[in-house]
Amino acid sequence: MASPPDAPADTAAFTREVEALGERLKAARQAVARVIFGQEAVVDQTLITLLCSGHGLFIGVPGLAKTRLVHTLGTVFDMDDRRVQCTPDLMPADILGSEVLEEDEHGHRSFRFVPGPVFAQLLMADEINRASPRTQSALLQAMQEHSVTVGGHAHPLPEPFHVLATQNPLEQEGTYPLPEAQLDRFFMEIDVGYPDREAERRMLLATTGPDEEAPEPVMTPTQLIQAQRLVRRVPVGDQVVRAILDLVRAGRPETTELEIVREQVAWGPGPRASQALMLGVRARALMEGRAAPSIDDVVALAPPVLRHRMALTFAARAEGGSVDDVIAALTQPLQ
Repeated sequence: MASPPDAPADTAAFTREVEALGERLKAARQAVARVIFGQEAVVDQTLITLLCSGHGLFIGVPGLAKTRLVHTLGTVFDMDDRRVQCTPDLMPADILGSEVLEEDEHGHRSFRFVPGPVFAQLLMADEINRASPRTQSALLQAMQEHSVTVGGHAHPLPEPFHVLATQNPLEQEGTYPLPEAQLDRFFMEIDVGYPDREAERRMLLATTGPDEEAPEPVMTPTQLIQAQRLVRRVPVGDQVVRAILDLVRAGRPETTELEIVREQVAWGPGPRASQALMLGVRARALMEGRAAPSIDDVVALAPPVLRHRMALTFAARAEGGSVDDVIAALTQPLQ
């Protein structure tokens, strides 16, 4: 078994921790499901992102409850959540904060740091591609380093710290697409589709009546941090490690044996994709009450982990190719 250095020595104690976390995550899923209808896959992928200490990028048209989901998760995990509406005139200081000059009653002047909305445990960056590259870079730096520097002074962000950003796939006028290096910082790209008919029916009845269901706290931020540490202690079998390596390396034109990748892929996933899969399969196993991940976990998480870490050639896009088709070909040998 390929295990981390601090792999569980006390198997019985580790099993109890896994079972306890599984029960808490089951309760969290149920709490979210009372408010968010028909988006089970989206909710699960978001929970996996949080369990892996990552940041998520939601892709979906307006009106699919992305903002509501983030606020609901903030309540369920009892985290301080805030929202920023990204616009072209949004400046880095509007997100990070700034120093203001103050004068006391004795005439002494000094600077005081006023924190911005990024100083939250759960931040929603709505339509992140509408922010200017300068603002995007400032936010992405905070995501990577978990601190911001203003006026030469570093200010640590609260823990846990997660950013869930959104993009509208339809309207691209007046936007600044995220560079590939910044997209790679997101743990997953989570596609949010329309709910099915029954889920939409339940949503209509639940949200247009006199009383609307409200989420309740199920876990605390401290428990979430403990869960994130538990994820890294989950052992991963050699077979799963090989599957992750084979999958990611097969997605690179330079190292693949697949014709579809050589012909259609301009650049493939880097090492962060492998790292994300290694953490993601552990978290998915814990969510389902298992103490070890399987190859099925690798197949299930390949699309959200790889989708934003690959790009098609111009010719492939012109012929109607898609990254999802390439990922399907990559996962075929594992099924």
